[in-house]
Amino acid sequence: MRILGIESSSLVASTAIYEDGITMAEYTVDFKMTHSQTLLPMIDEMVKLVGIDLNTIDAIAVSGGPGSFTGLRIGSATAKGLALALNKQIVSVPTVDALAYNLWGCEDQVCPLMDARRQQAYTGLYTFSDGQMQTLLPQCAAGIDEITAKINESGKKTVFLGDGVPVFADYLKENLQVPYLFAPAHCNKQRAACVAVLGGILYRQGKAEDAAAHKPDYLRLSQAERERQEKARDFRI
Repeated sequence: MRILGIESSSLVASTAIYEDGITMAEYTVDFKMTHSQTLLPMIDEMVKLVGIDLNTIDAIAVSGGPGSFTGLRIGSATAKGLALALNKQIVSVPTVDALAYNLWGCEDQVCPLMDARRQQAYTGLYTFSDGQMQTLLPQCAAGIDEITAKINESGKKTVFLGDGVPVFADYLKENLQVPYLFAPAHCNKQRAACVAVLGGILYRQGKAEDAAAHKPDYLRLSQAERERQEKARDFRI
């Protein structure tokens, strides 16, 4: 089974081709360029380097959210366009799950943190046992105080990763009551290989969808939508 993975939920742009236990190619850029500039050229470069025809993939796995609204839309549009052109299905992979999968096999509790602004994070809690990732807290939008309290309540040593770590590091250092670590640079951000591998698992479980049905899972309203609701509420008052 051959899966094309696409990750664009943050500043990281990443693409990968995964086949039967092998990451054939992965191209990741963490730089301030728009994903509309990077994703398709990266996919094209990978295909040329490994010498495959995109028609031979079985499905397209895409980071389905949460994350940057613009980034998710670009990733979703890229996946949908390719899926329609190639007549393939899309597998929507939860972003926080895929981020946690970076630390596959970690014996400690894993807590991804993506900066969601306003002292909130897109986060979840995970552990690994018997070669499987176990979800202790499904991905959600939560205040950093809420997730910190939940980790303290668990009493478990925790490893943090994601672009929210530098944002919330000081708060965590001051308020955590359990042992903790911050993941190193080579495995602390989103990777399309993780999206592709999880996408393959979900694909085998029959959790693929047609391109027309796919849409990102933002978990919360965009800032513009929140501001519009606030203005409407103020007007009614």
